[in-house]
Amino acid sequence: MDLSAISLSDYAREQLRNMHRAVGLADAPSELIDPIGDLLGPGGAHLLSEPPLWSSELSDDKTPIEFSVAFEGEQTPTVRLCVEPLAKSPSHAANVQISKEILQFYSERFSFSLDQFDQVSELFLDPGLPGRFSVWVSVVLKRNDSPTFKVYFTPDQQALPAAPELIEQALVRLGFTEAFAPLRRHVMRPEPGLDQFTFFSLDLGERMRSRVKVYASHYNADTTDIERAARLARGVEPGRLRDFCYLVGGGPGPFAARPLISSYAFVEGDTDRPSGYTLHLPIRDYVTDDQQSRARVNALLSQHGFPTAPFERALGVMARRPLEGGVGMIPYASLRLGLVRPGVTIYLASELYDSVRPRSWHALAENFSAPGTVVPTGRTSEDLSLNSVT
Repeated sequence: MDLSAISLSDYAREQLRNMHRAVGLADAPSELIDPIGDLLGPGGAHLLSEPPLWSSELSDDKTPIEFSVAFEGEQTPTVRLCVEPLAKSPSHAANVQISKEILQFYSERFSFSLDQFDQVSELFLDPGLPGRFSVWVSVVLKRNDSPTFKVYFTPDQQALPAAPELIEQALVRLGFTEAFAPLRRHVMRPEPGLDQFTFFSLDLGERMRSRVKVYASHYNADTTDIERAARLARGVEPGRLRDFCYLVGGGPGPFAARPLISSYAFVEGDTDRPSGYTLHLPIRDYVTDDQQSRARVNALLSQHGFPTAPFERALGVMARRPLEGGVGMIPYASLRLGLVRPGVTIYLASELYDSVRPRSWHALAENFSAPGTVVPTGRTSEDLSLNSVT
């Protein structure tokens, strides 16, 4: 694809179409694909030949677009597009306003309710208190069905110390009145600052209570910390998380670069415990290059009984450079456990504006433990970095 003369929206639309084909889904109808480019808002008209219009936190190089491929059971994988809507002249306040207008348009176009969004949005969307982003919006196109939408908020607009209170208020407003206290007990370690509530997401739909997810970032965490955090969710086998960390992350940690992220899924009928748990591992920080990421992802998919071909084809659609020439095209891999849609999701970055050079083994070793941190089981951080899938 020649990127010199196309816009962000054109790119998102065309790549979504290509990714849909790559994972084995039939061609998505134009009446579904064509409106999706408008998710980016007026800022989506910005040409890719120009520098970034907005410093988006959705990707490392500020691209306000992210793709992912989700594997679940024996179903054909699904493709998700996540964007940060942008005003024509972006600012936090302008992006908040345009995001609300876009969601209103899509709710009417695809017949879903914004009632729950309206219940919690004012907690997170204060135009005068800029956070890392206003709203992220994701869409999944499903075979023979309407697209599904999801919104992400961040509680850091009002400073991270206020995040727990905002998350609790949002859960209460959505009917999960008993959920927060046990959640906080499992998320927070005794040492201050190691764990933080960082995202809150909401599926948009017609149900009385759509799926709600609470995200927590775990800094310098190891597998013991993650297993403890996951035990709150129903139907989770914590030992599978240890295997996931070894296979995808290269060892048990501590993971001292970007934090591992837990997400807890609450659905209709949940009270004090979530029905699902997902661990998101920032694989790009714990490999030397994307060739190594690719090998680990293929090993993960095979371990869980999923075909690797759809991922390989999707990666081929996204890649515009040799995999060994950088690191970050595969930013995250996640493992979903529990009662709600267990499976694996692989995230893919567009790298429209920049890419990160491969890192050395020495630099990689430094990402596994902060100075003075003891790595569990008596192994050194360098040992862990070399214990990888190749």
